[in-house]
Amino acid sequence: MKRSYAKSLKEYKGTMRLDEKMILQSMKRLKKSRKLPTSVALEEATVLELKSIAEDKGVPYQVLMRMFILEGLRKAKKTAA
Repeated sequence: MKRSYAKSLKEYKGTMRLDEKMILQSMKRLKKSRKLPTSVALEEATVLELKSIAEDKGVPYQVLMRMFILEGLRKAKKTAA
């Protein structure tokens, strides 16, 4: 399977100019909100399905899993309130 990400599309190449100062500020914010690595054991079929959906959406499958988890947490908070 060939991976394709939105940021690698030819429409994005050369069209974006980033301010170095803004990048450094963003990096400082990101450093404060580091993610903790976790481990989840999933069946191979589940991982393959996640990878397929992620490829269709143009995101890495780990990012897709994080999106699913965060959405599940939001929904759980709404129903608990």
